[in-house]
Amino acid sequence: MYTDVLVVGGGLGGVAAALAALRTGRSVILTEEFDWLGGQLTSQAVPPDEHSWVEQFGITASYRALRDGIRDYYRRHYPLTVASRADPHLNPGAGYVSKLCHEPRVAVAVLDEMLAPYRASRRLQVLQPYRPVSADTDGDRVTAVTVQHRDTGEQLTLTAPYILDATETGELLPLTGTEYVTGFEAQHETGEPSAPAEAQPLNMQAVSYCFAVDHVDGDQVGDKPANYAFWRNYQPDFWGDRLLSWTAPNPRTLESSHRSFTPNPDDDPLAVVADQRRSGGDLNLWTFRRIAARRHFVPGAYASDICLVNWPMIDYFEGPVIDVPDAAKHLAAAKELSQAVFYWLQTEAPRPDGGTGFPGLRLRGDLVGSADGLAQAPYIRESRRIKAAYTIVEQDLSVAVRGSRGAVEYADSVGIGMYRIDLHPSTGGDNYIDVASSPFRIPLGALVPQRVENLLPASKNLGTTHITNGCYRLHPVEWNIGEAAGLLAGFCLDRGVSPRAVHATPALLGEFQDHLVAQGIELAWPAIAGY
Repeated sequence: MYTDVLVVGGGLGGVAAALAALRTGRSVILTEEFDWLGGQLTSQAVPPDEHSWVEQFGITASYRALRDGIRDYYRRHYPLTVASRADPHLNPGAGYVSKLCHEPRVAVAVLDEMLAPYRASRRLQVLQPYRPVSADTDGDRVTAVTVQHRDTGEQLTLTAPYILDATETGELLPLTGTEYVTGFEAQHETGEPSAPAEAQPLNMQAVSYCFAVDHVDGDQVGDKPANYAFWRNYQPDFWGDRLLSWTAPNPRTLESSHRSFTPNPDDDPLAVVADQRRSGGDLNLWTFRRIAARRHFVPGAYASDICLVNWPMIDYFEGPVIDVPDAAKHLAAAKELSQAVFYWLQTEAPRPDGGTGFPGLRLRGDLVGSADGLAQAPYIRESRRIKAAYTIVEQDLSVAVRGSRGAVEYADSVGIGMYRIDLHPSTGGDNYIDVASSPFRIPLGALVPQRVENLLPASKNLGTTHITNGCYRLHPVEWNIGEAAGLLAGFCLDRGVSPRAVHATPALLGEFQDHLVAQGIELAWPAIAGY
């Protein structure tokens, strides 16, 4: 099967890349291994992690269309109260982690709406559920990618002049022989203040299987998970208590801090202010990532709030799941951990009234599209990363290093982003690394592999380090990376030039950046301070 642009991986970066390439008039094949498009926003069930200015600026026009579409979907289809329907900044879950916490299925519907006209015209083919299993190369070019159906085993060979890797773990990089790195780089290689003395390629961030719960009458407790005793007693050295407790390190100070959990507080969702400049928002775990606040809806529409569990205690860091022979074992153990956390919540978690357990908690697998109640896919925070023409390092954007100067102003900017450098505990036994960040740019050089000519990263696999991945991995940044890659592929096809030539030629770079701006991509920040 031939297409102009092949996008492998249908997460946020992949969908953005496909839409961008389609807007340039190109044909696109988009593949995805799970049942839903949208990656971390949908199949991984993580509400968007976004910066504090997201309602005013700092995202692409198409990402804003996604956010607006989600709100509009609620207004068109959900029984909102009059006041909530009128709120221009409706936050359906009134969660503190984000100004837009919502049910994953809504994002799936909106992404499908955005792609619908291109599917109808046959300029876009979406292949699901397919994952890449091999690739063919000719020198410094990738000539074909073979994908395999998850359930039937059917294989398809796909060819295109440009191939974009938007998989969650950079799966095309080893298949195509593209040079890449994983885990921690050494400080002598990157100069980063937070890097270790020696490289640690298998030291990667935790993965998590998220899940949604509500709290209703009756005893909802099911069978005890087989490995519950292990996880119930598991205590990391740096945690301050058992993993299954309300105690966890404060990511910014590393001091042990106590979380609370109160299902269905009678709070006013319109009074919630989600702003990570103020705090991480995670001290009350029920409202932290709440995705449906029942008081947003007419009385009786929701029997309970719905809470998305993506909390410190479900982080699995016993072993990496990339470039190891036992990855499947670790992914299974990550699922076991989440199942154990849910059972602990139902049966043993300390309650504010002095009792233990919340037996009315109920898994909402219907909201995440799974039979077992957990998200379809693990939340992957860290991918393989290309060895790029330019590698983004901590000292490019750390507030501690840059101070009032702000982040390095890359002249080859293809977008912008902002988030703290937020690294979860890792498989090498490291605690959180959480560093204040300056609002940053996305350099084109980080999207250009050092050698391969026609493969582009379109997700978390661009040229960051283990450390800077911590702020380039979030929802709007991944979308911008994918969108820039899709537009770059279309631009190169139109002009008969290579991505490397666009990066190296000032006239071409300027023309491409003008094209980005015309497409609604911001290339620079106003004068604002990081956090």
